[in-house]
Amino acid sequence: MTLDSKIPEGKLEDKWSNYQLNSQLINPANKKKLNIIVVGSGLAGAGAASTLAELGYDVQCFCYQDSARRAHSVAAQGGINAAKNYQHDGDSVYRMFYDTLKGGDFRSREANTYRLAQLSAPLIDHFVQQGVPFAREYGGTLVNRSFGGVQVQRTFYARGQTGQQLLLAAYSQLYKMVRAKKVKMYPRHEMLDLVVIEGKAKGIITRDLVTGELKRFAADAVVLATGGYSRVFRLSTLAVGCNGSAIWKAHKKGAFFAAPSFTQIHPTALPQTSEAQSKLTLMSESLRNDGRIWVPKQKGDPRKANDIPEEDRDYYLERRYPSFGNLAPRDIASRAAKERIDAGYGCGKLNNAVYLDFKTAIDKLGLETIKDRYGNLFSMYQKITGIDAYKEPMQISPAAHFSMGGLWVDYELMTSIPGLYAIGECNFSDHGANRLGANSLLQASIDGYFILPNTINNYLASEMKVDRPDTSHPEFEKSELETSQHIDKLLAINGSKTVGHFHRVLGKVMWQECAMSRNRSGLEKAIVQIKAIRDQFWSDVKITGGKDELNTELEKALRLADFIELGILMCMDALEREESCGAHFREEFQTEDGEAVRKDQNFSYVSAWEFEKGNFKLHKEELFFEFVKPSIRSYK
Repeated sequence: MTLDSKIPEGKLEDKWSNYQLNSQLINPANKKKLNIIVVGSGLAGAGAASTLAELGYDVQCFCYQDSARRAHSVAAQGGINAAKNYQHDGDSVYRMFYDTLKGGDFRSREANTYRLAQLSAPLIDHFVQQGVPFAREYGGTLVNRSFGGVQVQRTFYARGQTGQQLLLAAYSQLYKMVRAKKVKMYPRHEMLDLVVIEGKAKGIITRDLVTGELKRFAADAVVLATGGYSRVFRLSTLAVGCNGSAIWKAHKKGAFFAAPSFTQIHPTALPQTSEAQSKLTLMSESLRNDGRIWVPKQKGDPRKANDIPEEDRDYYLERRYPSFGNLAPRDIASRAAKERIDAGYGCGKLNNAVYLDFKTAIDKLGLETIKDRYGNLFSMYQKITGIDAYKEPMQISPAAHFSMGGLWVDYELMTSIPGLYAIGECNFSDHGANRLGANSLLQASIDGYFILPNTINNYLASEMKVDRPDTSHPEFEKSELETSQHIDKLLAINGSKTVGHFHRVLGKVMWQECAMSRNRSGLEKAIVQIKAIRDQFWSDVKITGGKDELNTELEKALRLADFIELGILMCMDALEREESCGAHFREEFQTEDGEAVRKDQNFSYVSAWEFEKGNFKLHKEELFFEFVKPSIRSYK
């Protein structure tokens, strides 16, 4: 199959407007006859569902949480990027595009990345009109701060709770449409399969998480907005319920999975303190604006942080990357922390952390300024650790965070299955091999509010002439039966080990061999180990309870079965890509001082994997750089 990215002709800055000029339109009266399923109700899903409903489509929106307000977008803290150049520090749409393309190590499409930057400024205006309380200067103008990987201030924020404020705005728009009866909301429903009829996505099978009932839903198009899959590592900054099952089911029905090994490790999370932990807590990257990161120069230094004098501290990011310092991109900052920790300079209970120190900023700017900028983050840190970070440094550590990989989509955000769209973090679209901080809220919002509502009509215009299959169609019956049999097979195992046991084992393999650094022997070993975990899981897992009731163990088992298969593909993808780029760091491909060695001549493509009878077949979408010449990614 040839991958057609559908990139419009013309100058880089004209491609999106050219696309809109040439796209098909649907009469408002006809939009009322069309139905769209949106799976997910975070920023991408809520934005898409509410906007599509405003346009006149009937929308069915699904989430596994009890409310759309619990979508994981709520957890994003630091901000959202936009090229408005309020600071007059040289920012522009092109500079933001270049920063994002370079930040992803030139492993994303020029056209998609430019569109992200191009639509960023109107998105901020959109959110202001919705009432988002962005931080403002005393005179009333919106204020910005910096994030990693850039040398300008373009991040808009609402203290350390930007995701929550943006989600509340999206939620209000979504429930306006629910009230208008243009959106039908289905909380506590989890998608367990995609229904494909004559090669097109025409519906989904869900499980009612309260009653256990399997249900069928039909539509003219299906939109997945289900977030990332970094819970494959088990310990991550994601909520425990976050999973990759919806996109994995779509993958097994024919949707290509792109760049699965491109997963981001966030440099500023709270360190693991025990085996019993179920997740890790994220501390916003915005803290790196004013906090300085360091470790003791002496291995295993027994002194408390405040007792270690300046001359005995190694501010290693400032030392290694003087141009960007503490605001080096996430992948670089995480690997640098890991290197110091592995070398024996770590701090904390398990010697697995580094210090994030605000003493210099407090002395220079004053305590009240730091409280105003980050107060709720400091409160959260104290609540969790018992430490007052105004008086002594925070302890932070790298943690699994964001998925740059996801379902392959074209310029229209449609997958390789006609009628199936993927938006937000569950697609691979904009970030390449590494996402710059404060670009996740941006991509989710732009995909949902601005892009999908302008592209889905190109497909739906042709579907106007086709009768929508109803849920009595044989393919719905077949998908529901296969889903029911899958559940019965899991429950019948009745082994001796819990789901949590197998997830811990999988997570350790993935973290050791396919996280911050990878190598051939480790990846080959991991594939063998994960296949063994898969065999053990399907022969010895014990799931208590039944299928016709609320059963969180069954939910976790269904998701873990998908994570295990995804883990194999992630390791295969990392093994196939014999270069280091962004968050994908192959130890065989590095400079003498430990920097990544990219191989554009062999690997300037998006890996797109096809599921083929239990195996995976690689397709390549070649990346062509018409407007930018890829350069060595240096932050020194």
